[in-house]
Amino acid sequence: MPLRTEHRINGTIRLCTDQDFDTIYLIINDAAQAYKAVIPADCWHAPYMSREELRAGIVSGIEFWGFELGGSLAGVMGIQPVQDVTLIRHAYVRTSHRRHGIGGQLLQFLLARINTPTLIGTWAAADWAIRFYQKHGFQLVTPEEKDRLLPKYWGVPARQIETSVVLADERWFSRSGKIKTPAV
Repeated sequence: MPLRTEHRINGTIRLCTDQDFDTIYLIINDAAQAYKAVIPADCWHAPYMSREELRAGIVSGIEFWGFELGGSLAGVMGIQPVQDVTLIRHAYVRTSHRRHGIGGQLLQFLLARINTPTLIGTWAAADWAIRFYQKHGFQLVTPEEKDRLLPKYWGVPARQIETSVVLADERWFSRSGKIKTPAV
């Protein structure tokens, strides 16, 4: 695979407000096109995330942060405290703004503000997402641990559990004493 280059750009990271709802919705559904024909067909739907799902996520405690560039959001990432961990939720960068370090800057910004072990769930077939999180210090948990964590913290359907992975930060592995799986 050829090496991809990344040209890092600078922007402003800010907490999203109710006025950003439509933009968050558009960014998620634009960026999620990368999953089409990659994740199992029975897990894909258009739009990828409905307005109702997004609103329910925000009501359940997802706090979105955005990377603003030239007065508009180029990427978003959510955090959600659940029980004894913090989840990184819905990390998306507009297709037109990928490969500029926006996702990494958002992730590092949020991680600096999180004091609990951090977990991330993503599709097992999204190898680019898994590599991104591994590049930022996250490691895959075992399949057995994934099967335990997804219902506990995310409450996702059985089919999504079958087709997903969970990555954890060093704090989670240190606290839990669990084994890291080898890099993909």
